[in-house]
Amino acid sequence: MPLAVALSTFGGVNGSLFTCSRLFYAGAREGQLPALLAMIHVRRHTPVPALLLTCVSTLLMLATGDVYTLINYVGFVNYLWYGVTVAGLLLLRRREPRLPRPIKVPLLIPALYLLFWGALLLFSVWTEPLVCGIGLAVTATGAPVYLLCLRGGPRPPALRRALGRLTLFGQRLLLVVHPGGGGGAPASPSPTPLKGPSPPGEDPQAPLTRPSPTS
Repeated sequence: MPLAVALSTFGGVNGSLFTCSRLFYAGAREGQLPALLAMIHVRRHTPVPALLLTCVSTLLMLATGDVYTLINYVGFVNYLWYGVTVAGLLLLRRREPRLPRPIKVPLLIPALYLLFWGALLLFSVWTEPLVCGIGLAVTATGAPVYLLCLRGGPRPPALRRALGRLTLFGQRLLLVVHPGGGGGAPASPSPTPLKGPSPPGEDPQAPLTRPSPTS
């Protein structure tokens, strides 16, 4: 049994390593994070900046020293957003019923999930109100950054210049480029996803890009 638990733990860490770094990568592709995080290595084609950010954030969380409190924080916040995501899918099913859905399940399944999710969430808040409150507060700190930098209009010129220098320095240091070439388009505050393969740049110093292959 201990061996099975150890293998399960390593499997979970491996999955988190892939998914968490790709979340940073996807957020940068949508213009919600610095463009450097949307770049991949020129030879290995892996999102090195996003992986390094995941590593640094993990080490900072481990520096707390209290593993059990950390598990409570991470577990509560993770499961909170799992439920919000499922609820969002139900809302999308209602508002956009004609969207193509390759995978479609009966509404009873997500409804039951939300029922049990709500019960467990209320139990967590009842038993650990301080931990849940701190977790919500830490999560809410991202809202002002999002509203000021994305929904509040263009970024200040000084911030754009600083991000441009950081992007160029990171590219030279890590040997990373935008996948597929291109890039350099200014970030748009619109929530509409980008159509092309290139993420928005921070300019005015356009990031280095890999040229697309020619026939």
